[in-house]
Amino acid sequence: MSKKSILICDDEIGVRESLNLILGEDYKIAFVANGNEAIDYLKKNEPDLVIMDIKMPQKNGLETLKELREHRPNLKVIMITGYKSVETAAEASKHGICDYITKPFDSSTVKQAVLKCFNQG
Repeated sequence: MSKKSILICDDEIGVRESLNLILGEDYKIAFVANGNEAIDYLKKNEPDLVIMDIKMPQKNGLETLKELREHRPNLKVIMITGYKSVETAAEASKHGICDYITKPFDSSTVKQAVLKCFNQG
């Protein structure tokens, strides 16, 4: 059985490296550093899940989420942020995310969120 694939979209290399350490053994991981790269990647590839930061330069995570929904309406998405806000979480939820993680995160929180998403439908 092949590994499920996860696209990690975060402008901070430390976050990308941390998520790779947490998930890389169990999943096929790809990385992009911003929303524009994520959209380009998703036009050519079909990951099973996207883990995306909300606060990024150029195109933030919410803008990217709205755009990716036009191309991939059923793609599973986990949003991560260092700036927890009820409004942001509500806005992201309107666009069908399967979970929301705040930084700093620990490995068990990330793994639980990923499993939750893969176990939904």
